[in-house]
Amino acid sequence: MNHIHVTIKRLSLYVVGLFFLSLGVSFSILASFGVSPVSSLAYAFSLTTGLSVGMMTIVANLLFIILQIIISKRFNPREAIVQLMIAFLFGFFMDLTLYLLQLLPVSETPAVRVLFLIVSLFVVAVGLLGYTSVKLPLMPYDELTAVIATRFKWAFGKAKITSDLLNVVLAGLVCLTFIRTLGSIGIGTVVAAVFIGKILGWLIVHFREPMLAWVYRGREDLQVTTIAMQAEQAVLEEKEIAERERLDALKHAASVQVKDEDWSV
Repeated sequence: MNHIHVTIKRLSLYVVGLFFLSLGVSFSILASFGVSPVSSLAYAFSLTTGLSVGMMTIVANLLFIILQIIISKRFNPREAIVQLMIAFLFGFFMDLTLYLLQLLPVSETPAVRVLFLIVSLFVVAVGLLGYTSVKLPLMPYDELTAVIATRFKWAFGKAKITSDLLNVVLAGLVCLTFIRTLGSIGIGTVVAAVFIGKILGWLIVHFREPMLAWVYRGREDLQVTTIAMQAEQAVLEEKEIAERERLDALKHAASVQVKDEDWSV
C-alpha cells in the first residue's frame, strides 16, 4: 500500500510540476519580452500560424522526438508514445494557463511586464524542480538534450546550452521568415536562459531533499536509495566529464607539440 501512495505522490508532483512549468511560460508570454528557450519554437509557430500555443507546443515536441530518433539512430515506439502523451498534457496546460492569466485584470504597463517576467523565472524553476525530481519520463525537449549529451559524450550542461541555442535560432528564423520580426525571441529569452538554471540550482539545494522525504514518507528505504542514487550519479557524471576533458586537453597539447616540432624541422 505504501508503494501505491509513493507512486501517487510522484505522479502528483510530476503533473503539478508540468502545470507550474506551463504557468511560468505563460507569464513570460504575457510579459512580451521573449519566452524561455524551451517554448520559443512553439510560440514562434503560434505567432506565424495563428493557432494556439498549446497546439503548437505539441507540434514542436513532435519535431523534438523526430530529432531524437535522427541523432540517436534509434526508435522506440513505446518511448515516443509516452513522450507524445506528455507533450499533449503540457500543451493542454499551456492553453489553460494562458486563458487563466488573461482573465487577470492587470494593465500592460512596463512595470507589470517586468514583474511578469520575474515571476515567470521563479515559477518555471519551481515547475522544473517538481517535474524532474521524481525520475519519471521527461518531455521531448528535455529528452532531446539527454540524447545530445549521450550521442556526443558532452556534459549535460553543454548539451542543454546547445539544445537551447538551436531552439532559439530556429524560432528566430521562423519568425523572421513569416512575420519579419524576432517574435518569440527577446531580452526575456536571454534572461530566462541565464537565471532559470541558477534559481533551479538554489531550489534543488534547499528543497529537493525535503520534497523527496515527503514523497517517500513511509518508505524510507526507497527515499534514502533514491537520494543516494541521484547524488552518486551526479558525482560519477562529473568525474567522467572531468576525466574526458583532461584526456582531450592532453591530446590537444600533444598534437600541438608534434606540429611545432614538424615546423621547426
